[in-house]
Amino acid sequence: MTRLLYALSGADRTRQFSPHVWKTVMSLAHKGLAYETVPVGFTEIPAIEGGSTATVPLLRDGDRLVRDSFDIALYLDEAYPDRPSLFGGEGGRAMARFIENWSQSTLHMAVTRIAILDIHNLLEPADQAYFRRSREERLGASLEDIAAAGKAEVEGFAKKLQPLRNMLKVQPFIGGEGPLFPDYIVFGALQWLRTTAGTKVLEEGDPVAGWFARCLDLHGGVGHRVTAA
Repeated sequence: MTRLLYALSGADRTRQFSPHVWKTVMSLAHKGLAYETVPVGFTEIPAIEGGSTATVPLLRDGDRLVRDSFDIALYLDEAYPDRPSLFGGEGGRAMARFIENWSQSTLHMAVTRIAILDIHNLLEPADQAYFRRSREERLGASLEDIAAAGKAEVEGFAKKLQPLRNMLKVQPFIGGEGPLFPDYIVFGALQWLRTTAGTKVLEEGDPVAGWFARCLDLHGGVGHRVTAA
């Protein structure tokens, strides 16, 4: 059975950086499922699988196409119940919904401001033009102005992770003694920053830095597959 993961990449096709794709990479590794990565640029996404999606990740699992990292995780738990669970039950799925919304509303915008020019610079020319146009329209400012505002985000980024820091005083992962999909949600945001800008936002000895290092090492170190920018 063919299993393909369509993953956003830069001009260097091995540099996959999307936080949502990384959530799925970790989910597949958690399940111990083999797959092939199909790297795509922004402007190539509308053509994949006959125009089946406007975004990635997109997972082809045999005859099944599944979009969206959260839906993919739900699908993997349903399709492969004999393998380690990504949610640990209904409560874990509910918790993951909260973590997803917290991460996207609190962490993603900060990473966008910090890394926006770095993301632009790692893209192919056609993708650079698309990225500049779409992000400037969405955010109402030039990439350069957004990046200038991002300098303030670097200093305050660690404070946004205080809820995670407090939790790590009593357990090693958001999922408890081992990782679950909520860990991969937050990992995806920090991996996005690591693989695009490489900006240091956590001090040595920070419990969150220790958690992130543990996540990088999970599943045979799949998180290290892409080096830091």
